[in-house]
Amino acid sequence: MDILPHILQTYLDEHCEPEPDALQTINRETYLKVLRPHMLSGHYQGRLLSFLSKMVQPKRILEVGTFTGYATICLAEGLTEDGEIHTIEVNRELEEMLNSHFKSTNVSKKIKLHFGEATAIIPGLQVENWDLVFIDADKKNNYTYFELVFDKVRSGGLIIIDNVLWKGKVYGEENDADTQIIRKLNDQIAADTRVEKLILPIRDGLLVIRKK
Repeated sequence: MDILPHILQTYLDEHCEPEPDALQTINRETYLKVLRPHMLSGHYQGRLLSFLSKMVQPKRILEVGTFTGYATICLAEGLTEDGEIHTIEVNRELEEMLNSHFKSTNVSKKIKLHFGEATAIIPGLQVENWDLVFIDADKKNNYTYFELVFDKVRSGGLIIIDNVLWKGKVYGEENDADTQIIRKLNDQIAADTRVEKLILPIRDGLLVIRKK
């Protein structure tokens, strides 16, 4: 998953904020018990998500793709006192683990967990505006999720999309269907004059979008 050389990533990990104990436990448990544990955001990306959230100081966050809750907790760290994060996960089998993970933190009361297809759930969420949206789910629907949430993201709000470098394939010669989808997404966002945008070469690539 990592774009950066392992020796550089290790150095970066050692020179950012330490990984909280509860997240260390979630990290270990994910690798022990869950298929495709590499989907976890991990220490460095998690600290970045927390950092961005604290800068925005959001009242309402939407996360598409909860997985084992690691990124959810990181994002929740920046919420206002009365803030909340709505997170959507398609795999109901993760419910028990997610509830356990959230209860191990001091942000559990701010987390609203939804199960089902995000395309069906997002339109029904009774939220006036999103301050921050994190999209880390099925890649073929990334642009669909972007369009679904865009009108409700406030001016100055952030939309963050994960895995946009796709193991380096998007800037290589690969042309499989998944790579084409990610490449098209990046091109569409790059051409969108409604937003400011940049790709951070962190893990598998984070696209950070600011609505004008």
